[in-house]
Amino acid sequence: MTDSPQVRFDELDLPAELRAGIKAAGFEYCTPIQAQTLPRALAGHDVAGQAQTGTGKTAAFLLAAINRLLTSGQGAPDGKNPRAIILAPTRELAIQINEDAKVLGGGTQLRFQVVFGGADYDKQRSKLEAGVDVLIGTPGRFIDYYKQGVFDLKSVECVVLDEADRMFDLGFIKDIRYILRRLPDADKRLNLLFSATLSQKVLELAYEHMNEPETVLIEPEKLTADLVTEAVYFPSNREKIPLLIGLLRKMDATRTMVFVNTKREAEKLERFLLFNDIKARAISGDVPQNKRMRMLKEFQDGELPVLVATDVASRGLHVSDVSHVVNYDLPTDAEDYVHRIGRTARAGATGDSISFACENFAMSLPDIESYIGHSLPVQPMSDDLLVRIKIPPAPPRKEHGGPGGRGRRGGGGQRRR
Repeated sequence: MTDSPQVRFDELDLPAELRAGIKAAGFEYCTPIQAQTLPRALAGHDVAGQAQTGTGKTAAFLLAAINRLLTSGQGAPDGKNPRAIILAPTRELAIQINEDAKVLGGGTQLRFQVVFGGADYDKQRSKLEAGVDVLIGTPGRFIDYYKQGVFDLKSVECVVLDEADRMFDLGFIKDIRYILRRLPDADKRLNLLFSATLSQKVLELAYEHMNEPETVLIEPEKLTADLVTEAVYFPSNREKIPLLIGLLRKMDATRTMVFVNTKREAEKLERFLLFNDIKARAISGDVPQNKRMRMLKEFQDGELPVLVATDVASRGLHVSDVSHVVNYDLPTDAEDYVHRIGRTARAGATGDSISFACENFAMSLPDIESYIGHSLPVQPMSDDLLVRIKIPPAPPRKEHGGPGGRGRRGGGGQRRR
């Protein structure tokens, strides 16, 4: 199924406590994935949904899960152990789900808690020991606390797997199966699974651990093509940094994500942008969790206009109102292009995607265009965009090379396919 009529949230049969949460979140109309999954889930049917990032799937499964707990009449026998669990592949995604849950569930008495690796081990454990209704987390830390007996899974009425395809990619599938096999029988709980693609391995997981799930397919090309204004430039390697800085200045960047393919390039771009008076930070996997959270909050609040990230570091980031996505390096995997541009134009908004087809990564463009089903409009590199830049001093450690290493406006002109 790919199309659905406009559905208002107030048309759904939801408790008053949830209606208050929807109002607090500012929601009025359902997105396609919400319109097609919520009626099924609210009626008690398991759902396996295909939806890309930024389409409103978090609200869909949170509303379904909270509704289940409010209407089942069961309750936890001791008030301590979770009645719903939500598993996510990354700590950033788990944190964001927890934030959204506190808004949508703000009118309820339910207790939400998130657990993830990298920080606050004792603090998270103490909160779990105090009791939780909805437990959100990454598989590793979740299993750690479970094996220590901090909580049990006997009272679980609802289980959600978010970004199931990423669970496979990141090697979590054994952990997921470990957890699912310790839950009450599938027909005694509501099971919800969401994935960017319902591949054969994801469907096998669904059919093995869910109760006759209904599949809902929202085709990827329908999610962003009409909402994102796409463009591609053909700079030489030496022109990439001058072009990026020229574009950022021209569009007066306020909330822009710049994607690169390596951590090294992310760090280099941060250094060049800062030295040229553009406030930017690079996010990578080895940045301490507290610093990552502070950085993301500054970006969300508009205090940090530019966030530079690799695909690995950015997985699970949920930031609203991203105005521009810049593919400074074209991704080598066409699916990652869709994930990247999905950071803008979230939940029905509009956005801009700008890609650089440079000497190193232009060969990825045909596969990307084939995957998305259309060619990217080519934009000329005018003189006002190729600005002269200041070269920052070398970093304390040994400086690395790479595309655009000297950063000055160079020759070569515009490249064509």
